[in-house]
Amino acid sequence: MKEKSSARPANSLQLKLSIIFIMASILIFIVNAMLVFGINTMTREMDSVYRDNLKLNELAEAIEDVQNNMTDYLNTKTSDSLERYYKSEQDYYKLVNELNNSVSGDTYELMERNIRNMSNEYIQTTGYAIEAKRGRNVERYSVEFDKASRLYNYINTYINSLNNERFKSNSSNFSELLSAFRIFETVSIALMFGALIGSSVFVIGFTSSIIDPIRKLAKSADEVAKGNFEIETLEIRSSDEIGVVTKAFNKMVASIREYIEQIKENMEHERKMQEKELRIESTLKEAQLKYLQTQINPHFLFNTLNAGAQLAMMEEAEKTYDYIQNTAEFFRYNVREGNTTVKLADEISLIDHYIYILNVRFSGDIKYEKDIDESLTEILMPSMILQPIVENSINHGIKEMEGKGRITLRVYSEDDNVCISVRDNGIGMTQEMIDKVLRGELTEEEKAAPVGAHGIGMDNVIKRLRLFTDREDSVSIRSEGEGKGTEVIIKLTNGGSENV
Repeated sequence: MKEKSSARPANSLQLKLSIIFIMASILIFIVNAMLVFGINTMTREMDSVYRDNLKLNELAEAIEDVQNNMTDYLNTKTSDSLERYYKSEQDYYKLVNELNNSVSGDTYELMERNIRNMSNEYIQTTGYAIEAKRGRNVERYSVEFDKASRLYNYINTYINSLNNERFKSNSSNFSELLSAFRIFETVSIALMFGALIGSSVFVIGFTSSIIDPIRKLAKSADEVAKGNFEIETLEIRSSDEIGVVTKAFNKMVASIREYIEQIKENMEHERKMQEKELRIESTLKEAQLKYLQTQINPHFLFNTLNAGAQLAMMEEAEKTYDYIQNTAEFFRYNVREGNTTVKLADEISLIDHYIYILNVRFSGDIKYEKDIDESLTEILMPSMILQPIVENSINHGIKEMEGKGRITLRVYSEDDNVCISVRDNGIGMTQEMIDKVLRGELTEEEKAAPVGAHGIGMDNVIKRLRLFTDREDSVSIRSEGEGKGTEVIIKLTNGGSENV
């Protein structure tokens, strides 16, 4: 016995593909990491170029707010203006404390130190002016205001001068950084292109060893599909899944070769059997044709009945005339051509003729009652639906009741449905039998039994109604039990249909 193993091959195709993916991903990741690091470094350097200018601009805006809010308070002496002054003074003080305060030979740092010292004096002077105004010392707050204004102008001059010098220096640095960034951009493109070429060469080279065996296998499989089983056995180069498939393919081709002769023999035997069946079928069709040729032509029958009705009328046999006329109308409905969809009124008329014919046969033993909503009788429905239902009710529900049988036909509206009810007072049905009828599961024995007789012909009726209405509840059967009658209810969607 051969050992069965579901273990994956040591050098599986999944492992090879995983190695390809991981190696290519690592290469691309390293290059991208280098580029991201370089871009971040360049961005930080370019961001720092104009940081000093931004700080000086903020300082100039802050001292302007202090000067304007101080002036506003000195002119209006409102609590809002005083509150704005203190807020702007605090904001300016924070910015001033960020300036350089160390002694240095650097011109820019020395200018920052001077601005810081003058700003501290300016803040102190504005505070004196505010206090003098609050104390209503007009002479003092005027002096302090003039001093603060001069300091404000000096500080603004220093800030603008330092800002211009910084801008000139930063512009030069920015040009150098921009040149370096362009060089870095060129190097980055070259690295990305190199990584793309390298990964492509690596992937193509690695996958070639996988694709080539698959290509050969596909070519051989195509030959087999064309019917060429005399192909060479494929070489198995690896123990991965491709190798396993190649080995199985070789075995399959060998098996096909072994079975070809047997298939040819079976086909020859089958051909002979088919010829025999065709001869039998031809003989049967010939017999059926001869049988059909012996049948009564329905139009001949209809015309004969019509002639009989005319003769009865001439002889003043009114009952015979009515009987033949109803029979003729019944046959006319059944032999019409091409009308698979009819009006409900036509189906009701057919039932009227049918009941009349049966009452002549059974001496009026069948009581027939109608409750018809005439406004609903124009709705369309499949032909030959109501007659099989009524026939079942009579033959298997009330036929043996000796004049006590009753058929009630109702047409009424319920919700959006036109409902047609055929009810008898006959032997009734069990719920189990009703379920079997609706599912089409009655056996021949059950169809022959009186209690199951409502299933005769109902399969066709139920199937056609469900196809016509496209709903499973188009037919329902109700019965309170054996001996309590049966009611068949048909539901049609109000508005009719154009197709069966």
